[in-house]
Amino acid sequence: MKQMQRNRLFLSIIIGILPAAAAVICVGIGRYHISPWESLEILLSPITGREVDPQGISAVFNVRLPRILLALAVGAGLSASGTAFQALFSNPLATPDTLGVATGASFGAVFALLFTRNIFVVQLAALAMGLLALAGTCLIGGAGRGRGILMVVLGGMVVSAVFEALVSLVKFVADPEEDLPAITYWLMGSMSRATYRGLLLGIPLIGVGAGILFLLRWRLNILSLQEDEARALGLDLKKLRLLIMAAATLVTASCVSLCGKIGWVGLLIPHTARMLYGSDNRRILPAGMALGASFMVFIDTASRAATASEIPASILTALIGAPFFILLLRKTGGARL
Repeated sequence: MKQMQRNRLFLSIIIGILPAAAAVICVGIGRYHISPWESLEILLSPITGREVDPQGISAVFNVRLPRILLALAVGAGLSASGTAFQALFSNPLATPDTLGVATGASFGAVFALLFTRNIFVVQLAALAMGLLALAGTCLIGGAGRGRGILMVVLGGMVVSAVFEALVSLVKFVADPEEDLPAITYWLMGSMSRATYRGLLLGIPLIGVGAGILFLLRWRLNILSLQEDEARALGLDLKKLRLLIMAAATLVTASCVSLCGKIGWVGLLIPHTARMLYGSDNRRILPAGMALGASFMVFIDTASRAATASEIPASILTALIGAPFFILLLRKTGGARL
């Protein structure tokens, strides 16, 4: 028993330091290669005052670091959101777009791209439409009015279908020379638009939503109980569900507004954490956030460094995530998913 506890503690320490290690390693990967030790020196140079290569400073702080920070935030956020939705709906296939939020945010972004290339405006439009999608889902599903969680899921399907149609309409009317390529590339997801200004808007919102989910992680285990059992524990399941939906929606909409729609992270990473820690969401959620952050850093690094032209991140997450998920299913037989 003690050996098992030591092994789990060691695993938790490794997972905890993995995002920082991934960031230091990957910030040096690219056409201008920097070793991990040199990367660490450059990152710490504003604090230590040591003289380092000016070209390395430019590559790290002006080009790669914003992408690394965005990848860390998006990976952790989507994983936390996916874990919350899977617990909320007691469905291992639930994703951050279950309520139509990601699709709504995508419509907001592509609609804004018809009129401007200002990334700040695009982010605001995406965030606003993502929150509107949640409001529509709650209105259709009757959240908080005594209706079952199934009605909320059905409401999310309806809202998602409507916004998918609106996205297609925007693509249909977009200028094929100017607007359509930008819209199509944005929908495939990429960290290439990362800027410090954009991060100042999106990352705090991701942090607030993920922080709420982190503080409520032990209550995610209670969502599988019957309402009478939860009431006996002194909890109001309706208010808890609404709070979790709002926090997960804030995270999802913020992630989509920053880098476009990236799939598989919110589905695959929570299952990976569940394989390591069982069904206890108190451990699954923080472990998933660390694994998701590391996963997205490696995905973004591969997308910008694997070929001469950048590969959209959603393509790589699907190419890597789908086979890995199949292996996961074959190994477990779905017993712990």
